[in-house]
Amino acid sequence: MARYIMEEMPDIHKTGKKVTYPKFARIENMSTKELAKRIEDVSGFSAGDIEGIFLQASIEMAYLMANGYSVKIDGIGTFTPSLALCEGKEREDAEEGGKHRNAQSIVVGKVNFRVDRTMIRNINSRCHLERAPWKRQSSSQKYTTEQRLALALKYLDNHPFLTVREYRRITGLLQTAATNELRQWAHQPESGIGIDGIGSHRVYIKRNQQYSGDR
Repeated sequence: MARYIMEEMPDIHKTGKKVTYPKFARIENMSTKELAKRIEDVSGFSAGDIEGIFLQASIEMAYLMANGYSVKIDGIGTFTPSLALCEGKEREDAEEGGKHRNAQSIVVGKVNFRVDRTMIRNINSRCHLERAPWKRQSSSQKYTTEQRLALALKYLDNHPFLTVREYRRITGLLQTAATNELRQWAHQPESGIGIDGIGSHRVYIKRNQQYSGDR
């Protein structure tokens, strides 16, 4: 049986209201070998054959997405590749006569996944939740929202970029709260915080400057 906790969102807009949302208390990772063994136990296929199918499917999916296809697996979802600029490459200038980016400057930055509704229904039909007996962790209340923003800006005065991990260290916020707060500031021009990079390389910078060094 899965357990859940109620996580509290940071009060960015200072409404005075505490907003919470449910979150799995713990997510464990299951390896390909373990999944293959579970499928073997309920089917007529061997775990080795199943692992081989997974491997070959990943190879064929990579080939198809490299050629501009999205791949839909019924009952699981759709995988769609997304392009990005190589690290250190400036964005293309849209003005006439401006600098253009060639194919060598572009890579597949990530693969987006849209889950099949059938998968959601199957999960819900098998999901029986109970509230975790332990108390949820709370983000530190040592600093106010304004003080945390000041800390972030001060950090960026002396460093080229700020990561969520470093922001957690200097503010005491938990992962979700720190990520959400930085993202919200990045979408508020008056905050002075900007965003650069994609996926696992996403960092936060002083607004109107671009970080292009090693991450």
